[in-house]
Amino acid sequence: MRLTIAKRKHTFFIMLQAVIFDFDGVIVDSEKFHFKAFNSVLSSDGIEIEWEIYKDIYIGLNDRDALKTVYKKNHKHLSSKKIKQLIIEKSTIFERYAKDGEISTLPGAIQLIKSIPIRLPIGICSGALRTDIDPIIKYHGIKENFKTIVTAENTKKSKPNPDPYILALDNLEIKNPCKTVAIEDTPTGIQSAKKAGMKVLAVTHSFSADYLTDADAIANSLKNVNRKTLEDLIL
Repeated sequence: MRLTIAKRKHTFFIMLQAVIFDFDGVIVDSEKFHFKAFNSVLSSDGIEIEWEIYKDIYIGLNDRDALKTVYKKNHKHLSSKKIKQLIIEKSTIFERYAKDGEISTLPGAIQLIKSIPIRLPIGICSGALRTDIDPIIKYHGIKENFKTIVTAENTKKSKPNPDPYILALDNLEIKNPCKTVAIEDTPTGIQSAKKAGMKVLAVTHSFSADYLTDADAIANSLKNVNRKTLEDLIL
């Protein structure tokens, strides 16, 4: 594992108050399945997005904002009614992948989640729908580990806006976000968490380290990340 943590002037102990995980690309290896489902629903209007374009523009956005963006870029009208319809269709396709067991967890994610003591609250903050998340965390037996789960339905503005992380922190009754850590895999997610005042550990599952430099630390996997690793970020 490659882990880079910037040096800090203060070395006194500060108690870590919460850890909030992004979902896609952090806990589960699901971005390619979102990509496939996305293109599946776009095909009816003759739109197809290449993987590199999807990574550059759409990863990190919720379905609503991604659809608005792609239709605007393709100069096609998209009504509110159609947005809702396409979101439902995409969710149905993605849920099929999840139920078929095609979506695997990423190395170290489940172990890290289960290793965090119950007194240290953890949450999920994701641009995915709740219906995308629930089947997977139930299957892997980690649903009860999370004290809050913030999804696309819960805020009007998605990442990189800080509102999703602010809501997650509020749900956990956190007053000092600088004593919390977000685990993210995209520049969009990092921006959201940093704007909310959090420290960020980025993992290079979706982007290389060169794209994740705004994070406080970068790892190529969660396999060797533990509570001490996360506590060191708030020193």
